[in-house]
Amino acid sequence: MQTAFVLGAGLGERLRPLTDQLPKPLIPVFHRPLITYAFDHLMAAGISEFVVNTHHLPAEYDRAFPTGTYRGARISFRDESPVRLETAGGIANVRDLLGNESFIVYNGDILTNLPLAPLIQAHEAEGNLVTLALRSSGPALHIAYDEANGRITDIRNKLGTGNEGTHLFTGIYMCSPQFLDWLTPGKVESVIPIFLKMIEQGAGLGGVVLDEGHWWDLGSRTAYLDAHQDLHLKEETTNAISAGAHIDTSAILTGLNVIGDNAIVEKGAEIEACILWPGAHITAGSRLKRCIVRAGIRAFGSHESVDL
Repeated sequence: MQTAFVLGAGLGERLRPLTDQLPKPLIPVFHRPLITYAFDHLMAAGISEFVVNTHHLPAEYDRAFPTGTYRGARISFRDESPVRLETAGGIANVRDLLGNESFIVYNGDILTNLPLAPLIQAHEAEGNLVTLALRSSGPALHIAYDEANGRITDIRNKLGTGNEGTHLFTGIYMCSPQFLDWLTPGKVESVIPIFLKMIEQGAGLGGVVLDEGHWWDLGSRTAYLDAHQDLHLKEETTNAISAGAHIDTSAILTGLNVIGDNAIVEKGAEIEACILWPGAHITAGSRLKRCIVRAGIRAFGSHESVDL
């Protein structure tokens, strides 16, 4: 196994207006694109090639990775314009890039360091078509998991088992190449109906519980802000303010503020628990609390819990 398919085609509607400027997997987290955390995580598990689907603002991926590589690993981008194919359709659309070995699918809007080795080992040992990485707690317990045999038995009670779910699906799963035969090229389709068919037919949909490490879904502004706070505490991240930021000595900074390269905070401005993207500009006397300011945006006046 050497290839991972990282989902990068989502619209990021819950994060607008942030995603009016960048695709969700490219939003900065401590000064680098979110998707690079996925790449690092996967490379530590032995992945050496990435396939990424694109749809919304695809040119931004070319700007972020102009050489088509990351730390020496090749990235193959495939745009889904004009129609976004959803998860199952997206996987089917890159079949020719995935090779003939098992591969990992990884949602591009999550931030995690959960251990991947147990997922790989369980998938190989059990001979599943697909093995989902699960957690036993979290915001959305939609996966019914039988710990006795390691199989998924239902998803949100769609099969009428009476089990609404016991575990969280992390958005990471390992697939055998035979899984591709369950997919229809060109069809706009989520992977969930495919998983339900597999359960019904006893086709080997397994799971492994990985409660170690941290896991965040950065699909909302609150999650995006809170993940920075949590990551700062858990990982003791110290580079919250870029060396290239320009902050007036009279500005007042309270709490954790993540300030990107060439961002400007003018005289007398007050910011608390904010994220300023590279090139953001906070004008003199402005007051911001739990705000996110995009690149090139000039912030005036007082704002709380808004994105600019």
